[in-house]
Amino acid sequence: MLAHWLLAALHLLAFGLGFWAVLTRGTNFRRLATGAGEARSVLTADNLWGICALILLVTGGMRAFGGYEKGTDYYLHQPLFHLKMTLFILILLLEVAPMLTLIKWRVALARGAAIDTGRATLFARISHVEGLLMFLMVIAATGMARGFTFG
Repeated sequence: MLAHWLLAALHLLAFGLGFWAVLTRGTNFRRLATGAGEARSVLTADNLWGICALILLVTGGMRAFGGYEKGTDYYLHQPLFHLKMTLFILILLLEVAPMLTLIKWRVALARGAAIDTGRATLFARISHVEGLLMFLMVIAATGMARGFTFG
């Protein structure tokens, strides 16, 4: 029972902190695009966002398919679970371009080279859309946790 509680708590904390981190990353991208920000602030927020996303993936997988919650059959037949996973996949797809660019930035900064901030405004928008998708995931998750079904 303690493991169930700790997994749920860690999962929810990762949602909250991840939501804050991705929105902060977006804000820092926007500041960088206007010349008022620093790449390090974007990278710091991105590190936290990445850690939270990994925690969400691991704890969510354990809760849904590891026998810690209602069981795999429940989740696979729950429409809101499918919605939540669709939103998660959209976030992952949106994350590809910022992730690859930020990896390049990290390498460039480690070498003392300049970084290309030309797509910072785009990445700010992507980050904020990801935040919205996370918000919608929480709404789906709360309905799912309460057994809400369509029809």
